[in-house]
Amino acid sequence: MCGGMEGSLRKQAVKPQHHVSVRQAEMVSLPHPSVLHGAVSAPCLCCRKGKDQFDNLEKHTQWGIDVLEKYIKFVKERTEIELSYAKQLRNLSKKYQPKKNSKEEEEYRLCWPKFCLLRQDFDRYTSTRAFLATLNEMNDYAGQHEVISENMTSLITAELTRYVQELKQERKSHFHDGRKAQQHIETCWKQLEASKRRFERDCKEADRAQQYFEKMDADINVTKADVEKARQQAQLRHQMAEDSKAEYSSTLQKFNSEQHEHYYTHIPNIFQKIQEMEERRIVRIGESMKTFAEVDRQVIPIIGKCLDEITKAAESVDHKNDSQMVIEAFKSGFEPPGDVDFEDFTQPMKRTVSESSLSNSRGDGKSEPKFGSKSKGKLWPFIKKNKGAGPEDFSNLPPEQRRKKLQQKVDELNRDIQKEMDSRDALTKMKDVYIKNPQMGDAASVDHRLAELGQNIEKLRLEVQKFEGWLAEVEGRLPARGGGAAAGADGAAAAPERGVRGTEPVRSQQLCPGQREPRWQLHRRAKPGD
Repeated sequence: MCGGMEGSLRKQAVKPQHHVSVRQAEMVSLPHPSVLHGAVSAPCLCCRKGKDQFDNLEKHTQWGIDVLEKYIKFVKERTEIELSYAKQLRNLSKKYQPKKNSKEEEEYRLCWPKFCLLRQDFDRYTSTRAFLATLNEMNDYAGQHEVISENMTSLITAELTRYVQELKQERKSHFHDGRKAQQHIETCWKQLEASKRRFERDCKEADRAQQYFEKMDADINVTKADVEKARQQAQLRHQMAEDSKAEYSSTLQKFNSEQHEHYYTHIPNIFQKIQEMEERRIVRIGESMKTFAEVDRQVIPIIGKCLDEITKAAESVDHKNDSQMVIEAFKSGFEPPGDVDFEDFTQPMKRTVSESSLSNSRGDGKSEPKFGSKSKGKLWPFIKKNKGAGPEDFSNLPPEQRRKKLQQKVDELNRDIQKEMDSRDALTKMKDVYIKNPQMGDAASVDHRLAELGQNIEKLRLEVQKFEGWLAEVEGRLPARGGGAAAGADGAAAAPERGVRGTEPVRSQQLCPGQREPRWQLHRRAKPGD
């Protein structure tokens, strides 16, 4: 009986063995995970190398931006130098410009008597006019350097600064896409690794379950229930291995597809965009350098024109004309002095002074210098000018200079009269308008101002008559008058008010030393009874 039972158990155990052998045959067709390990480990190295390439590109593109920013800083410093140079040129031109304000002229004369260059001096001589033209052209020359600074700021500095900001944003976007793609492929790789390890683990579990089942099946002391339980466990593990195999195969296929897209599509596109970005940066900095040169080249014709004007002004200098202007400006009109008479001091007689000498005249009211006195009369060309305020009729000046001053004064007074008359005419018209249209204003309000203008015009006319009298006296057209007709009339009218007895101006003819023509001088002769 036992033998029959053992035989029946052995016969029943044959099917499981046959079933297991079929499973084993199926498992032989599955690739072992250790075989697949070498096939899927290569992408890990590629990912690491791709990451290294991104790091290198990131460093290089950042270096390119640093170069661009350094060039912007260079251009900014160049513009600052141009502005500073232009400012210094303008200050230099202003420093040597002739003074226009009379108060400034006096202060400048006191501070810098050796370097006092006034507007009238510049306008008088060709050499100083050329110098003034040089100063004006230098001012324009400075303006061109300001143009260089402005153009470099607007065309280079501002444009490149804006471009750098755009470049940084574009670079950030490209490397963000690259890192995102890199992270995605790394995630896919991790999923593949996890699926592979799970498949490997399930295969090992299936092998152990199969070995355990075979061991249980070969043991005659094990009950049928235990063998069946081991068989079911082996089948379950084999099914799990099959599922892991399918999942691993799907994950592997998906990873290979993603990897192909990554290395043949996404990464090349990103690298292409980075390359185009870098090439645009290089082109842009090259164009900026070209603009840098063009900005300078554009002002060269204008600077050349300034230099041509300076050359033209220099060529207009006429030394003969300037010499003649000096002669006209300082011509005195005096006749050269005559010979000095011999004075014989051996004779016991009073020392007399020759009428033709340049000593003090007898009619001057001054005592003659005694023999041996330290004070000596100086010849006419070397007589020092009076530094104080001169008389109103400019009698302290030589005849020719006096004539010019008097003529200038007459012209100035005539201009003042014309201005007052124009103002009076304008007020008269305004008064007529007020009379015709009372709503526009009160006509009586203008009368006071008209009266003032009339008085001013009358005073100016009297002044003109006075200076014209002196001018006629100098030119020899009229006989000499004591201070002019107007001055004599004013003096006669004012004498009773001051309580001073009137005096009668008389003329005494006296020959001044060194003059061939008589010079009229005014003396006051007391009336009878004084």
